[in-house]
Amino acid sequence: MKIICLGTSAGLPTKERNTQTTVLSLNPHYNEYWMFDCGEAAQHQILHTNIKLGKLTRIFITHLHGDHIFGLPGILTSRSFQGGERKPLTIYGPVGIRAFVETTLEVSASHLNYPLEIIEVVDKQCFQIHDIKIKVGLLKHGVPSFGYRVKMPDIQGNLMKEKLIEKGIIPGPIYKQFKNNAVVTIDNITYDTAQFKTESKKGKVLVFYGDTMPCENEMILAHDADVIVHECTYLDGDIGLSHKYFHSHFEDVKQLVNQCNVKHLIINHVSNRYARDDIQCLLSEIEHQINCTVHIADDFYTYELN
Repeated sequence: MKIICLGTSAGLPTKERNTQTTVLSLNPHYNEYWMFDCGEAAQHQILHTNIKLGKLTRIFITHLHGDHIFGLPGILTSRSFQGGERKPLTIYGPVGIRAFVETTLEVSASHLNYPLEIIEVVDKQCFQIHDIKIKVGLLKHGVPSFGYRVKMPDIQGNLMKEKLIEKGIIPGPIYKQFKNNAVVTIDNITYDTAQFKTESKKGKVLVFYGDTMPCENEMILAHDADVIVHECTYLDGDIGLSHKYFHSHFEDVKQLVNQCNVKHLIINHVSNRYARDDIQCLLSEIEHQINCTVHIADDFYTYELN
């Protein structure tokens, strides 16, 4: 699986960066893509990747500022012509996302040839897609802004067939029972199946944030996360200025990951005041201050989930 940053600029596009769009590739497990925010020209960015709109099944909008939603009309309508026919798409977002989408489609006389569902989320909402658990948290911004904590399923251990054979249990349908059940009884003998499997692995926890300044929900979502994708509009300078506009400063993000046992940080939504050379210099100064690996994402930066 991969996290692909299609747009990483705050507020305005630059010559080097597009506005906010992040994609979670669930291939090969589910053969689909999820998008988090949809900045202007998101469909243009997708043209430079292997992402197929027909396999885009979920779009999670964090908040309704333009740099996070102005790409939606193009994505929705183009999907009708790029393999999305009759394949459902669901949009999640704050109250108002339904009005934005439906009004835009109506006024532009656009017609989709696939089912579209729109779900307006609330704080502390939890739901499940496939066997993936989603938790929603309200953040602190000038408008309602949400973060999404995505908990992937645990990866079950593999059967140790040689141990089963040692017990006289030959290969066959019974092996499926050993794989799927906690105990199995054969000829009045009950076996603890955990003794015949390699250790299971905890599912990855990924967190995608909307714009925010520090708040309690931000920390709740980040707790023990494997990866967080977090806005950091201000990489240096006056922390008070970032909070004036309800955004995060590097000092805020540093405190978050250090307190919440985060393993990897992807910084996006970077102010257009920073050129690429500036960012590289700042990264060399700040990466040793954080208790995890960190990357300040450029457009098309890809992080592979092992």
